[in-house]
Amino acid sequence: MTDLDLLAAAAGSTHLDPVKLFLDADIVVRVVMGGLLLASIWVWTILLSFGFRMASLRRQSEAYEGEFWKSRDIDAFQAERGGGRNADLPVAKVVSAALAEWRRSATGKIDRSGARQRLSSVMDSVVAAEAESLADRLNFLATVGSVAPFVGLFGTVWGIMNSFFQIGQQQNSSLSVVAPGISEALFATAIGLFAAIPAVIGYNRYSHIVNSFEARLQRFADRFHASLSRELDGL
Repeated sequence: MTDLDLLAAAAGSTHLDPVKLFLDADIVVRVVMGGLLLASIWVWTILLSFGFRMASLRRQSEAYEGEFWKSRDIDAFQAERGGGRNADLPVAKVVSAALAEWRRSATGKIDRSGARQRLSSVMDSVVAAEAESLADRLNFLATVGSVAPFVGLFGTVWGIMNSFFQIGQQQNSSLSVVAPGISEALFATAIGLFAAIPAVIGYNRYSHIVNSFEARLQRFADRFHASLSRELDGL
Protein backbone atom coordinates (compact mmCIF):
# COMPACT_ATOMS: atom_id res chain seq x y z
CA MET A 1 0.00 0.00 0.00
CA THR A 2 1.40 3.36 -1.01
CA ASP A 3 1.60 6.47 1.14
CA LEU A 4 -1.29 8.02 -0.80
CA ASP A 5 -3.42 4.98 -0.09
CA LEU A 6 -2.63 5.23 3.60
CA LEU A 7 -3.52 8.93 3.58
CA ALA A 8 -6.85 8.22 1.92
CA ALA A 9 -7.60 5.45 4.39
CA ALA A 10 -6.70 7.70 7.32
CA ALA A 11 -9.04 10.38 6.05
CA GLY A 12 -11.80 7.83 5.70
CA SER A 13 -12.55 8.93 2.13
CA THR A 14 -10.94 9.17 -1.28
CA HIS A 15 -11.43 12.95 -1.12
CA LEU A 16 -10.51 15.49 1.53
CA ASP A 17 -13.49 16.77 3.46
CA PRO A 18 -12.86 20.37 4.64
CA VAL A 19 -15.66 20.21 7.21
CA LYS A 20 -14.31 16.95 8.66
CA LEU A 21 -10.79 18.36 8.72
CA PHE A 22 -12.06 21.36 10.68
CA LEU A 23 -14.13 19.33 13.14
CA ASP A 24 -11.38 16.76 13.79
CA ALA A 25 -8.66 19.36 14.31
CA ASP A 26 -7.16 20.29 17.66
CA ILE A 27 -8.99 23.11 19.48
CA VAL A 28 -6.12 25.55 18.88
CA VAL A 29 -6.07 24.76 15.16
CA ARG A 30 -9.86 25.14 15.03
CA VAL A 31 -9.66 28.56 16.64
CA VAL A 32 -7.01 29.60 14.11
CA MET A 33 -9.07 28.34 11.18
CA GLY A 34 -12.24 29.95 12.53
CA GLY A 35 -10.52 33.30 12.88
CA LEU A 36 -9.12 33.06 9.37
CA LEU A 37 -12.53 32.17 7.95
CA LEU A 38 -14.08 35.19 9.64
CA ALA A 39 -11.27 37.37 8.28
CA SER A 40 -11.86 35.95 4.80
CA ILE A 41 -15.58 36.74 4.98
CA TRP A 42 -14.83 40.30 6.06
CA VAL A 43 -12.26 40.65 3.26
CA TRP A 44 -14.82 39.66 0.63
CA THR A 45 -17.38 42.00 2.23
CA ILE A 46 -14.92 44.89 1.88
CA LEU A 47 -13.97 43.90 -1.67
CA LEU A 48 -17.57 43.82 -2.86
CA SER A 49 -18.81 46.89 -0.98
CA PHE A 50 -15.77 48.97 -1.91
CA GLY A 51 -16.06 47.98 -5.54
CA PHE A 52 -19.71 49.07 -5.67
CA ARG A 53 -18.90 52.28 -3.81
CA MET A 54 -16.07 53.29 -6.14
CA ALA A 55 -18.17 52.52 -9.22
CA SER A 56 -20.98 54.68 -7.85
CA LEU A 57 -18.58 57.52 -6.95
CA ARG A 58 -17.09 57.43 -10.43
CA ARG A 59 -20.50 57.68 -12.11
CA GLN A 60 -21.74 60.45 -9.83
CA SER A 61 -18.49 62.40 -10.14
CA GLU A 62 -18.56 62.23 -13.93
CA ALA A 63 -22.15 63.46 -13.99
CA TYR A 64 -21.44 66.24 -11.50
CA GLU A 65 -18.29 67.46 -13.25
CA GLY A 66 -19.94 67.40 -16.67
CA GLU A 67 -22.76 69.65 -15.48
CA PHE A 68 -20.46 71.80 -13.33
CA TRP A 69 -18.31 72.95 -16.24
CA LYS A 70 -21.39 73.75 -18.30
CA SER A 71 -22.94 75.94 -15.59
CA ARG A 72 -22.67 79.73 -15.81
CA ASP A 73 -23.53 80.41 -12.17
CA ILE A 74 -21.41 78.23 -9.88
CA ASP A 75 -23.14 79.38 -6.69
CA ALA A 76 -26.58 78.55 -8.10
CA PHE A 77 -25.33 75.23 -9.42
CA GLN A 78 -23.79 74.28 -6.09
CA ALA A 79 -26.93 75.29 -4.21
CA GLU A 80 -28.98 73.06 -6.50
CA ARG A 81 -26.65 70.12 -7.04
CA GLY A 82 -24.25 70.29 -4.09
CA GLY A 83 -26.74 69.07 -1.51
CA GLY A 84 -28.88 65.98 -1.05
CA ARG A 85 -27.23 62.79 -2.24
CA ASN A 86 -24.34 64.81 -3.69
CA ALA A 87 -23.47 66.37 -0.32
CA ASP A 88 -21.01 63.53 0.42
CA LEU A 89 -19.57 63.52 -3.10
CA PRO A 90 -15.83 64.35 -2.87
CA VAL A 91 -15.89 66.69 -5.85
CA ALA A 92 -18.86 68.57 -4.38
CA LYS A 93 -16.95 68.97 -1.11
CA VAL A 94 -14.02 70.48 -3.02
CA VAL A 95 -16.35 73.01 -4.64
CA SER A 96 -18.09 73.87 -1.36
CA ALA A 97 -14.77 74.42 0.44
CA ALA A 98 -13.41 76.55 -2.40
CA LEU A 99 -16.55 78.69 -2.61
CA ALA A 100 -16.55 79.24 1.16
CA GLU A 101 -12.94 80.41 1.04
CA TRP A 102 -13.70 82.50 -2.06
CA ARG A 103 -16.45 84.39 -0.24
CA ARG A 104 -14.16 85.12 2.68
CA SER A 105 -11.29 86.22 0.44
CA ALA A 106 -13.40 88.37 -1.90
CA THR A 107 -14.68 90.68 0.85
CA GLY A 108 -12.95 93.91 1.77
CA LYS A 109 -9.48 94.56 0.45
CA ILE A 110 -8.45 91.69 -1.78
CA ASP A 111 -5.05 90.09 -1.45
CA ARG A 112 -4.92 88.20 -4.74
CA SER A 113 -1.73 86.29 -4.03
CA GLY A 114 -2.86 85.30 -0.54
CA ALA A 115 -6.32 84.35 -1.80
CA ARG A 116 -4.84 82.05 -4.44
CA GLN A 117 -2.68 80.33 -1.87
CA ARG A 118 -5.58 79.88 0.54
CA LEU A 119 -7.83 78.50 -2.20
CA SER A 120 -5.15 76.04 -3.26
CA SER A 121 -4.51 74.98 0.33
CA VAL A 122 -8.21 74.50 1.09
CA MET A 123 -8.88 72.39 -2.00
CA ASP A 124 -5.71 70.32 -1.59
CA SER A 125 -6.71 69.61 2.01
CA VAL A 126 -10.16 68.38 0.97
CA VAL A 127 -8.69 66.21 -1.79
CA ALA A 128 -6.22 64.61 0.64
CA ALA A 129 -8.90 64.08 3.30
CA GLU A 130 -11.29 62.43 0.83
CA ALA A 131 -8.57 60.13 -0.54
CA GLU A 132 -7.56 59.18 3.00
CA SER A 133 -11.18 58.46 3.89
CA LEU A 134 -11.61 56.21 0.85
CA ALA A 135 -8.39 54.31 1.54
CA ASP A 136 -9.09 53.84 5.25
CA ARG A 137 -10.98 50.54 4.87
CA LEU A 138 -8.20 49.14 2.70
CA ASN A 139 -5.92 48.94 5.74
CA PHE A 140 -7.76 45.81 6.84
CA LEU A 141 -6.99 44.17 3.49
CA ALA A 142 -3.30 45.00 3.90
CA THR A 143 -3.30 43.58 7.42
CA VAL A 144 -4.99 40.32 6.43
CA GLY A 145 -2.76 39.98 3.37
CA SER A 146 0.41 40.21 5.44
CA VAL A 147 -0.68 38.45 8.64
CA ALA A 148 -3.06 35.66 7.53
CA PRO A 149 -0.37 33.35 6.06
CA PHE A 150 1.61 33.50 9.32
CA VAL A 151 -1.50 32.87 11.41
CA GLY A 152 -2.26 29.85 9.22
CA LEU A 153 1.34 28.73 9.57
CA PHE A 154 1.03 28.94 13.35
CA GLY A 155 -1.98 26.60 13.15
CA THR A 156 0.01 24.25 10.93
CA VAL A 157 3.01 24.19 13.27
CA TRP A 158 0.76 23.56 16.25
CA GLY A 159 -1.05 20.74 14.43
CA ILE A 160 2.22 19.08 13.39
CA MET A 161 3.54 19.36 16.92
CA ASN A 162 0.36 17.65 18.11
CA SER A 163 0.86 14.89 15.53
CA PHE A 164 4.38 14.21 16.77
CA PHE A 165 3.02 14.16 20.30
CA GLN A 166 0.55 11.47 19.21
CA ILE A 167 3.43 9.47 17.74
CA GLY A 168 5.15 9.52 21.10
CA GLN A 169 1.98 8.61 22.96
CA GLN A 170 1.07 5.70 20.72
CA GLN A 171 4.63 4.60 19.99
CA ASN A 172 3.60 4.30 16.38
CA SER A 173 5.08 6.37 13.57
CA SER A 174 2.97 4.93 10.77
CA LEU A 175 1.36 7.33 8.32
CA SER A 176 -2.09 6.23 9.41
CA VAL A 177 -1.42 7.75 12.82
CA VAL A 178 0.12 11.07 11.77
CA ALA A 179 -1.66 11.70 8.43
CA PRO A 180 -4.96 13.00 9.85
CA GLY A 181 -3.25 15.49 12.16
CA ILE A 182 -0.90 16.68 9.43
CA SER A 183 -3.80 17.09 7.00
CA GLU A 184 -5.70 19.17 9.53
CA ALA A 185 -2.59 21.23 10.25
CA LEU A 186 -1.91 21.94 6.59
CA PHE A 187 -5.54 22.90 6.13
CA ALA A 188 -4.90 25.87 8.45
CA THR A 189 -2.21 27.15 6.08
CA ALA A 190 -4.56 26.68 3.13
CA ILE A 191 -7.23 28.79 4.84
CA GLY A 192 -4.62 31.42 5.65
CA LEU A 193 -3.71 31.64 1.97
CA PHE A 194 -7.40 31.63 1.05
CA ALA A 195 -7.83 34.76 3.15
CA ALA A 196 -4.55 36.43 2.21
CA ILE A 197 -4.51 36.06 -1.59
CA PRO A 198 -7.74 37.98 -2.36
CA ALA A 199 -6.81 40.53 0.32
CA VAL A 200 -3.46 41.28 -1.32
CA ILE A 201 -4.92 41.38 -4.83
CA GLY A 202 -7.82 43.56 -3.68
CA TYR A 203 -5.56 45.92 -1.76
CA ASN A 204 -3.25 46.45 -4.74
CA ARG A 205 -6.12 46.91 -7.18
CA TYR A 206 -8.19 49.22 -5.01
CA SER A 207 -5.16 51.25 -3.96
CA HIS A 208 -4.58 51.94 -7.64
CA ILE A 209 -8.24 52.92 -8.07
CA VAL A 210 -8.11 55.27 -5.07
CA ASN A 211 -4.90 56.85 -6.37
CA SER A 212 -6.49 57.35 -9.78
CA PHE A 213 -9.59 58.87 -8.19
CA GLU A 214 -7.42 61.18 -6.08
CA ALA A 215 -5.49 62.28 -9.17
CA ARG A 216 -8.75 63.00 -10.99
CA LEU A 217 -10.04 64.96 -8.01
CA GLN A 218 -6.79 66.92 -7.89
CA ARG A 219 -7.05 67.76 -11.59
CA PHE A 220 -10.56 69.06 -11.02
CA ALA A 221 -9.34 71.16 -8.08
CA ASP A 222 -6.48 72.57 -10.17
CA ARG A 223 -8.82 73.48 -13.00
CA PHE A 224 -11.30 75.09 -10.62
CA HIS A 225 -8.46 76.95 -8.92
CA ALA A 226 -7.41 78.34 -12.31
CA SER A 227 -10.99 79.51 -12.95
CA LEU A 228 -11.15 81.26 -9.58
CA SER A 229 -7.74 82.83 -10.19
CA ARG A 230 -9.05 84.40 -13.38
CA GLU A 231 -12.02 85.71 -11.45
CA LEU A 232 -9.64 87.26 -8.92
CA ASP A 233 -7.79 89.04 -11.70
CA GLY A 234 -11.05 90.67 -12.74
CA LEU A 235 -11.84 92.05 -9.27
